[in-house]
Amino acid sequence: MTEGTTPAVDTPATPRRITLTAEDISRLEQEGEIAADYLEALLDIADLDGDIDMDVEGGRASVSVIAAEDADAAAGDLNRLVGREGEVLEALQELTRLAVHRETGERSRLMLDIAGFRAKRRQDLARLATEAVEQVKETGEPVKMKPMTPFERKVVHDTVAESGLRSESEGEEPERCVVVLPA
Repeated sequence: MTEGTTPAVDTPATPRRITLTAEDISRLEQEGEIAADYLEALLDIADLDGDIDMDVEGGRASVSVIAAEDADAAAGDLNRLVGREGEVLEALQELTRLAVHRETGERSRLMLDIAGFRAKRRQDLARLATEAVEQVKETGEPVKMKPMTPFERKVVHDTVAESGLRSESEGEEPERCVVVLPA
């Protein structure tokens, strides 16, 4: 095959429990605080209302921008920061990671959610992955899913692994997709 026609394939590791030290948690909390400061400044510049929630999940800092409790229109305004199919959210996550990197000198795997978009998307993807798993179990044939972002593929890989089947990512961005394989 010529260069560019060989599909890139990776197989995700089985989901595992992540054990964090107190030092790891402190570092991730610091990332969250830097990200929160950056996002607060961004919200001020854009004249948008939102509350920021920070957590540590799955070995990474997690920051969510949610509608302020006292502002009904805030949720609609925040959706502008999500964009079509999360495109603006992906860009803001990368900018936020860069802001963290600038302050810490270390690469960040921070996950950003705005207006609950990723949380809802995670539920939808888990449902789609479960449907693909059922199809593979019924037919014994691999199921190729539509192209997805890295975040989306990770959710699908984790769901497939929990079901006892295997999955692989193949193709090149932006057409990279998950293939669910029989056991």
